[in-house]
Amino acid sequence: MRGKQAVGAGVLALALVSGAGWAAQATGDQTGATGRRLAEAPARAASVAGYQIVKLPNANVPNFQRRTVYCPAGKIVVGGGAEAQGNGAILVGSFPTDDGRGWIGLGRQDGYSTVGISVYAICAGA
Repeated sequence: MRGKQAVGAGVLALALVSGAGWAAQATGDQTGATGRRLAEAPARAASVAGYQIVKLPNANVPNFQRRTVYCPAGKIVVGGGAEAQGNGAILVGSFPTDDGRGWIGLGRQDGYSTVGISVYAICAGA
């Protein structure tokens, strides 16, 4: 259940950060909440305290082996993802850690005993 809460928090954070831009696009208004044109507004990510993307670069691991990337100390994961790389590679899972401090990715590759997995965590806080 904790994993669903972390994913939900990530979706909520994304909605809050992007909401002004979506609303402006839907109404045809090209200004943000500050009255500046959207192209001039600061990056949306900057409005989330401590926003940071942490990447675990691609590495070949045995099929179904989990790869985990963690947020820096004092931050929590608000979203994330993973990528399976290789011929016939399939991403089997992409989800937050139970403690909400990182992201897990795992996969498999048809016809091979290993698969390339990259994992990304979107972190915020402190």
